[in-house]
Amino acid sequence: MKHSQAEILREYGPFPGVERVHGVTYDGQHVWFASGERINALDPAAGKVVRSIDVPADAGTAFDGKYIYQIAEDRIQKIEPETGEVVATIPAPGNGGDSGLAWAEDTLWVGQHRGRKIYQIDPESGAILRTIESNRFVTGVTWVDGELWHGTWEGDHSDVRRIDPKTGEVLQRIDMPEGSGVSGLESDGKDRFFCGDGSESKVRAIRKPK
Repeated sequence: MKHSQAEILREYGPFPGVERVHGVTYDGQHVWFASGERINALDPAAGKVVRSIDVPADAGTAFDGKYIYQIAEDRIQKIEPETGEVVATIPAPGNGGDSGLAWAEDTLWVGQHRGRKIYQIDPESGAILRTIESNRFVTGVTWVDGELWHGTWEGDHSDVRRIDPKTGEVLQRIDMPEGSGVSGLESDGKDRFFCGDGSESKVRAIRKPK
């Protein structure tokens, strides 16, 4: 297993009116992060929140190229980002125990925090298509270049790890600095991960190892 310390490229926040950051996603221009009662569009170049949408947002966030998906307790909302309208809702597989959310292979991938699982689900019905086991609490989830990564956070330790999507075996691990707990996780599709901090009002950009 490859193992390294996180290289923090930039830290964003704290953000006014935000106690902690939950889910994180990236639409190619903005980093969207969930903060309890709204999702916020962060300009990663300027380091500023440029707009917000008022929707319940207490866990994972994902973007499919057109719509934002946001976990709110026991459901997943499909949101039109231009208008903020919730256009559809499906049940979340963990009935309130859900954490991370990602879009890949035309499906949603949902982390289960204490269940230590990642579910692949049908975005139209919420039906579970596949289950992947992890050996740690699962927070944020992201796919990049065919690789499945997820955040973990137990006690004072948090890391970002790549796992084998068939077996759940840990292939690579990036340890976060002490005191920085990863909640949301998203790749920019290149060489960065955006990590929400579930205990602080911050988002961190870390380098994705080659």
